[in-house]
Amino acid sequence: MRIAFLTAPEGVEQIELTKPWQAVTDAGHEAVLVSTRSGEVQGFNHLDKADTFPVDRTVDEVSAQEFDGLVLPGGVANPDALRMDEKAVGLVKDFFEQGIPVAAVCHAPWTLVEAGVVSGREVASWPSLRTDIANAGGTWVDEEVKVDTNGPNVLVTSRKPDDLDAFDEALLREFGRRAG
Repeated sequence: MRIAFLTAPEGVEQIELTKPWQAVTDAGHEAVLVSTRSGEVQGFNHLDKADTFPVDRTVDEVSAQEFDGLVLPGGVANPDALRMDEKAVGLVKDFFEQGIPVAAVCHAPWTLVEAGVVSGREVASWPSLRTDIANAGGTWVDEEVKVDTNGPNVLVTSRKPDDLDAFDEALLREFGRRAG
């Protein structure tokens, strides 16, 4: 499988990028770091700068059809920046329209809200997104991992870094089902 990881140039919670990335590559799949700008992505450990990661492709250079799944890592600033970028939001929306699985953790569902794709879906996230998800027509759930199939694609969501083992397992299983 070829999996896109979409992040803003800075503000991504590092463990929410690196742990799913490692799970994807350890399973023998290709992980592709996509961002709104070329260069590097600055990771964060909560509010402190952490490592940087080279961007493989920009949102201008990719389409959903090139991938078997999309992972949206969290961090507070990361999804907040992504939801302000029309092309990033359009790319996320395209994954849903094409029926391609998406996985989002912690604050990442903010980008899903902006893309207008949570209506009628059950979504786990950091608790502060509860009202945003409800206002967008979704149902917020306080679960380690939620696999929702009530839409054009499979949506895998989790609340926080402590949920990453379950998140990684679910995204690999669900993305694999689609890839066949």
